[in-house]
Amino acid sequence: MVELRPVPVDAAVARGLLTEYFALRAQTFPGNAYTTVFPSVQTFTSPDGVFLVLFDDGDLAVGCGGIRRVADGPHGARYEVKHLYLRPETRGRGWGRLLLDDLERRARNWGADELVLDTHHTLEAAGGLYASVGFIEIEPYNDNPNATRWYGLRLTAADDDERL
Repeated sequence: MVELRPVPVDAAVARGLLTEYFALRAQTFPGNAYTTVFPSVQTFTSPDGVFLVLFDDGDLAVGCGGIRRVADGPHGARYEVKHLYLRPETRGRGWGRLLLDDLERRARNWGADELVLDTHHTLEAAGGLYASVGFIEIEPYNDNPNATRWYGLRLTAADDDERL
């Protein structure tokens, strides 16, 4: 059985998963020029954000992801999805969708009008996940040197039928 738990982003379990994620990205990033930045605790503290760890079989941490409040966009309050990661051996089980759905639910509860994220075009499975839940490509909203694509998802009830 899997369980999502909010944890401080500087907790040992969160830091361990982020270290794995950053190392994996650095190994596969074109030109080995991946920039690593560990997030601050304030970034992922409610109601400005949350960091979740996915546990399998009780206390086995197998994935993570978070949302953080960023500057409002053209549609209102924005939260950004960050550090969505699953250990390679756990992929393909629907757990990425589970993480993303829970992060979206939390953003909606905090009054977000949209979710945004940035990614690299080489992360094809991630791009497929984002498209499957309705994210569409948008103009860049930040200057992340690791990103080549930016996505958005409208969350406001009045706009459910109208994506970005």
